[in-house]
Amino acid sequence: MGLTLTWLSVIILIPLAGLFLKTLELSPGQFWEILTSRRTLNALKLSFGLSFAAACVNLVMGTIIVWALVRYRFPGRRLFDAIVDIPFALPTAVAGVALTQLFSVKGWLGAPLAELGIKVAFTPTGIFIAMVFIGIPFVVRTVQPVLIDLDPEIEEAAASLGASFRQRFVSVVLPNVRPGIIAGSLMVVTLSMGEFNLTWMLHTPLTKTLPVGLADSYASMRLEVASAYTLIFFVMIIPLLVAMQLFADQEQKK
Repeated sequence: MGLTLTWLSVIILIPLAGLFLKTLELSPGQFWEILTSRRTLNALKLSFGLSFAAACVNLVMGTIIVWALVRYRFPGRRLFDAIVDIPFALPTAVAGVALTQLFSVKGWLGAPLAELGIKVAFTPTGIFIAMVFIGIPFVVRTVQPVLIDLDPEIEEAAASLGASFRQRFVSVVLPNVRPGIIAGSLMVVTLSMGEFNLTWMLHTPLTKTLPVGLADSYASMRLEVASAYTLIFFVMIIPLLVAMQLFADQEQKK
Protein backbone atom coordinates (compact mmCIF):
# COMPACT_ATOMS: atom_id res chain seq x y z
CA MET A 1 0.00 0.00 0.00
CA GLY A 2 2.80 2.41 0.92
CA LEU A 3 4.65 1.65 -2.33
CA THR A 4 1.46 2.24 -4.31
CA LEU A 5 0.82 5.62 -2.67
CA THR A 6 4.45 6.63 -3.16
CA TRP A 7 4.37 5.75 -6.85
CA LEU A 8 1.02 7.53 -7.25
CA SER A 9 2.47 10.63 -5.60
CA VAL A 10 5.59 10.67 -7.79
CA ILE A 11 3.73 10.09 -11.05
CA ILE A 12 0.52 12.09 -10.51
CA LEU A 13 0.16 14.02 -7.26
CA ILE A 14 3.49 15.88 -7.22
CA PRO A 15 3.15 17.15 -10.82
CA LEU A 16 -0.42 18.24 -10.06
CA ALA A 17 0.78 20.03 -6.94
CA GLY A 18 3.40 21.83 -9.01
CA LEU A 19 0.68 22.86 -11.43
CA PHE A 20 -1.46 24.35 -8.68
CA LEU A 21 1.51 26.15 -7.15
CA LYS A 22 2.38 27.69 -10.51
CA THR A 23 -1.21 28.79 -10.99
CA LEU A 24 -1.18 30.41 -7.53
CA GLU A 25 1.32 32.92 -8.89
CA LEU A 26 -1.66 34.46 -10.65
CA SER A 27 -3.94 36.76 -8.71
CA PRO A 28 -7.67 35.93 -8.76
CA GLY A 29 -8.18 38.86 -11.11
CA GLN A 30 -5.50 37.63 -13.53
CA PHE A 31 -6.88 34.08 -13.48
CA TRP A 32 -10.40 35.38 -14.13
CA GLU A 33 -9.11 37.52 -16.98
CA ILE A 34 -7.50 34.47 -18.59
CA LEU A 35 -10.58 32.35 -18.00
CA THR A 36 -12.96 34.88 -19.55
CA SER A 37 -10.72 35.99 -22.40
CA ARG A 38 -12.04 35.50 -25.91
CA ARG A 39 -9.19 33.10 -26.73
CA THR A 40 -9.95 30.86 -23.75
CA LEU A 41 -13.71 30.89 -24.29
CA ASN A 42 -13.26 29.96 -27.96
CA ALA A 43 -10.91 27.12 -26.98
CA LEU A 44 -13.38 25.86 -24.38
CA LYS A 45 -16.24 26.07 -26.83
CA LEU A 46 -14.34 24.12 -29.46
CA SER A 47 -12.92 21.50 -27.10
CA PHE A 48 -16.05 20.88 -25.08
CA GLY A 49 -18.61 21.31 -27.86
CA LEU A 50 -16.84 19.28 -30.52
CA SER A 51 -15.93 16.53 -28.04
CA PHE A 52 -19.57 16.01 -27.06
CA ALA A 53 -20.69 16.23 -30.67
CA ALA A 54 -18.13 13.59 -31.66
CA ALA A 55 -19.29 11.39 -28.77
CA CYS A 56 -22.90 11.65 -29.95
CA VAL A 57 -21.97 10.66 -33.51
CA ASN A 58 -19.76 7.81 -32.33
CA LEU A 59 -22.49 6.62 -29.99
CA VAL A 60 -24.85 6.11 -32.93
CA MET A 61 -22.36 4.99 -35.57
CA GLY A 62 -20.41 2.80 -33.14
CA THR A 63 -23.57 0.96 -32.10
CA ILE A 64 -24.52 0.38 -35.74
CA ILE A 65 -21.04 -0.95 -36.55
CA VAL A 66 -21.09 -3.28 -33.55
CA TRP A 67 -24.54 -4.55 -34.50
CA ALA A 68 -23.34 -5.38 -38.01
CA LEU A 69 -20.15 -7.08 -36.77
CA VAL A 70 -21.87 -9.19 -34.10
CA ARG A 71 -25.26 -10.02 -35.60
CA TYR A 72 -24.33 -10.58 -39.25
CA ARG A 73 -21.91 -12.74 -41.18
CA PHE A 74 -20.68 -11.25 -44.46
CA PRO A 75 -17.57 -11.43 -46.67
CA GLY A 76 -14.77 -9.28 -45.30
CA ARG A 77 -16.25 -9.08 -41.80
CA ARG A 78 -12.94 -9.92 -40.11
CA LEU A 79 -11.13 -7.35 -42.25
CA PHE A 80 -13.73 -4.72 -41.40
CA ASP A 81 -13.41 -5.65 -37.73
CA ALA A 82 -9.64 -5.11 -37.95
CA ILE A 83 -10.05 -1.78 -39.77
CA VAL A 84 -11.95 -0.45 -36.76
CA ASP A 85 -8.72 -0.66 -34.75
CA ILE A 86 -6.68 1.46 -37.18
CA PRO A 87 -7.09 4.66 -35.09
CA PHE A 88 -5.67 2.69 -32.14
CA ALA A 89 -2.52 1.65 -34.01
CA LEU A 90 -2.01 4.71 -36.18
CA PRO A 91 -0.02 7.58 -34.62
CA THR A 92 -2.30 10.59 -34.36
CA ALA A 93 0.25 12.73 -36.22
CA VAL A 94 0.04 10.33 -39.18
CA ALA A 95 -3.75 10.40 -38.97
CA GLY A 96 -3.59 14.19 -38.97
CA VAL A 97 -1.53 14.25 -42.15
CA ALA A 98 -3.89 11.76 -43.80
CA LEU A 99 -7.02 13.71 -42.86
CA THR A 100 -5.44 17.00 -43.90
CA GLN A 101 -4.53 15.59 -47.31
CA LEU A 102 -7.90 13.92 -47.73
CA PHE A 103 -9.99 16.99 -46.87
CA SER A 104 -7.77 19.75 -48.30
CA VAL A 105 -9.20 21.76 -51.18
CA LYS A 106 -7.26 19.49 -53.55
CA GLY A 107 -7.89 16.26 -51.66
CA TRP A 108 -10.04 13.34 -52.76
CA LEU A 109 -12.93 14.39 -50.54
CA GLY A 110 -12.02 18.01 -50.00
CA ALA A 111 -12.09 18.93 -53.70
CA PRO A 112 -15.72 17.91 -54.39
CA LEU A 113 -16.79 19.43 -51.09
CA ALA A 114 -14.99 22.67 -51.98
CA GLU A 115 -16.96 22.83 -55.23
CA LEU A 116 -20.09 22.78 -53.10
CA GLY A 117 -18.71 25.60 -50.97
CA ILE A 118 -17.90 23.35 -48.01
CA LYS A 119 -14.44 23.68 -46.48
CA VAL A 120 -13.36 20.96 -44.05
CA ALA A 121 -9.60 21.16 -43.48
CA PHE A 122 -8.50 23.85 -41.02
CA THR A 123 -12.04 24.45 -39.80
CA PRO A 124 -14.00 23.26 -36.75
CA THR A 125 -15.61 20.71 -39.07
CA GLY A 126 -12.22 19.17 -39.76
CA ILE A 127 -11.41 19.00 -36.05
CA PHE A 128 -14.80 17.38 -35.44
CA ILE A 129 -14.12 14.71 -38.10
CA ALA A 130 -10.72 14.04 -36.52
CA MET A 131 -12.35 13.54 -33.11
CA VAL A 132 -14.87 11.14 -34.61
CA PHE A 133 -12.03 9.24 -36.30
CA ILE A 134 -10.01 8.67 -33.14
CA GLY A 135 -13.08 7.98 -30.98
CA ILE A 136 -15.00 5.38 -32.96
CA PRO A 137 -12.90 2.36 -31.80
CA PHE A 138 -13.55 3.16 -28.14
CA VAL A 139 -17.31 2.89 -28.56
CA VAL A 140 -17.07 -0.20 -30.75
CA ARG A 141 -14.71 -2.09 -28.44
CA THR A 142 -16.68 -1.30 -25.29
CA VAL A 143 -20.10 -2.17 -26.76
CA GLN A 144 -18.98 -5.23 -28.75
CA PRO A 145 -18.31 -7.63 -25.84
CA VAL A 146 -21.58 -6.62 -24.17
CA LEU A 147 -23.57 -7.36 -27.31
CA ILE A 148 -21.72 -10.66 -27.82
CA ASP A 149 -22.72 -11.73 -24.29
CA LEU A 150 -26.38 -10.83 -24.95
CA ASP A 151 -28.23 -14.09 -25.61
CA PRO A 152 -29.99 -13.91 -29.00
CA GLU A 153 -32.74 -16.08 -27.51
CA ILE A 154 -33.96 -13.06 -25.56
CA GLU A 155 -34.57 -11.21 -28.82
CA GLU A 156 -36.14 -14.33 -30.34
CA ALA A 157 -38.51 -14.59 -27.39
CA ALA A 158 -39.53 -10.96 -27.86
CA ALA A 159 -40.03 -11.58 -31.58
CA SER A 160 -42.22 -14.63 -30.85
CA LEU A 161 -44.44 -12.35 -28.76
CA GLY A 162 -44.94 -10.07 -31.75
CA ALA A 163 -42.32 -7.41 -31.04
CA SER A 164 -41.04 -5.63 -34.13
CA PHE A 165 -37.33 -5.12 -34.79
CA ARG A 166 -37.56 -1.56 -33.50
CA GLN A 167 -39.31 -2.69 -30.32
CA ARG A 168 -36.77 -5.45 -29.75
CA PHE A 169 -33.86 -3.11 -30.30
CA VAL A 170 -35.20 -0.35 -28.06
CA SER A 171 -36.65 -2.52 -25.28
CA VAL A 172 -34.27 -5.51 -25.24
CA VAL A 173 -30.94 -4.66 -26.86
CA LEU A 174 -30.35 -1.04 -25.82
CA PRO A 175 -30.97 -1.56 -22.07
CA ASN A 176 -28.41 -4.38 -22.07
CA VAL A 177 -25.71 -2.57 -24.04
CA ARG A 178 -26.29 0.76 -22.31
CA PRO A 179 -23.26 0.38 -19.96
CA GLY A 180 -20.91 -0.12 -22.89
CA ILE A 181 -22.41 2.77 -24.85
CA ILE A 182 -22.14 5.21 -21.94
CA ALA A 183 -18.62 4.09 -21.00
CA GLY A 184 -17.44 4.33 -24.60
CA SER A 185 -19.01 7.76 -25.08
CA LEU A 186 -17.37 9.12 -21.93
CA MET A 187 -14.02 7.82 -23.13
CA VAL A 188 -14.54 9.55 -26.48
CA VAL A 189 -15.27 12.85 -24.72
CA THR A 190 -12.19 12.67 -22.48
CA LEU A 191 -9.94 11.52 -25.34
CA SER A 192 -11.20 14.18 -27.74
CA MET A 193 -10.84 16.98 -25.21
CA GLY A 194 -7.21 16.06 -24.61
CA GLU A 195 -6.23 15.28 -28.20
CA PHE A 196 -3.37 17.49 -29.37
CA ASN A 197 -1.64 16.13 -32.50
CA LEU A 198 -4.73 15.86 -34.68
CA THR A 199 -6.24 19.15 -33.58
CA TRP A 200 -2.88 20.92 -33.89
CA MET A 201 -2.46 19.80 -37.50
CA LEU A 202 -6.00 20.91 -38.40
CA HIS A 203 -6.20 24.16 -36.45
CA THR A 204 -5.82 27.80 -37.45
CA PRO A 205 -5.17 30.81 -35.19
CA LEU A 206 -8.95 31.13 -34.88
CA THR A 207 -9.70 27.45 -34.23
CA LYS A 208 -7.45 26.46 -31.34
CA THR A 209 -8.64 23.78 -28.95
CA LEU A 210 -7.62 23.90 -25.29
CA PRO A 211 -4.57 21.57 -25.71
CA VAL A 212 -3.38 23.59 -28.72
CA GLY A 213 -3.83 26.83 -26.81
CA LEU A 214 -1.91 25.35 -23.89
CA ALA A 215 1.01 24.32 -26.12
CA ASP A 216 1.00 27.72 -27.79
CA SER A 217 1.22 29.42 -24.38
CA TYR A 218 4.22 27.29 -23.38
CA ALA A 219 5.91 27.92 -26.74
CA SER A 220 5.55 31.67 -26.27
CA MET A 221 6.82 31.40 -22.65
CA ARG A 222 3.52 32.52 -21.15
CA LEU A 223 3.90 29.92 -18.41
CA GLU A 224 1.28 31.39 -16.08
CA VAL A 225 -1.29 31.32 -18.88
CA ALA A 226 -0.29 27.76 -19.76
CA SER A 227 -0.65 26.73 -16.10
CA ALA A 228 -4.10 28.31 -15.98
CA TYR A 229 -5.07 26.44 -19.17
CA THR A 230 -3.85 23.19 -17.66
CA LEU A 231 -5.84 23.77 -14.48
CA ILE A 232 -8.95 24.54 -16.52
CA PHE A 233 -8.43 21.33 -18.47
CA PHE A 234 -8.16 19.26 -15.29
CA VAL A 235 -11.27 20.89 -13.84
CA MET A 236 -13.13 19.86 -17.00
CA ILE A 237 -11.72 16.36 -17.37
CA ILE A 238 -11.65 15.05 -13.78
CA PRO A 239 -15.47 15.05 -13.33
CA LEU A 240 -15.74 12.94 -16.48
CA LEU A 241 -13.16 10.46 -15.19
CA VAL A 242 -14.93 10.28 -11.83
CA ALA A 243 -18.25 9.73 -13.61
CA MET A 244 -16.72 6.85 -15.58
CA GLN A 245 -15.46 5.23 -12.38
CA LEU A 246 -18.75 5.70 -10.52
CA PHE A 247 -20.69 4.30 -13.43
CA ALA A 248 -18.40 1.27 -13.62
CA ASP A 249 -18.79 0.67 -9.87
CA GLN A 250 -22.58 0.85 -10.12
CA GLU A 251 -22.63 -1.62 -12.97
CA GLN A 252 -20.45 -4.07 -11.03
CA LYS A 253 -22.87 -3.96 -8.07
CA LYS A 254 -25.83 -4.91 -10.25
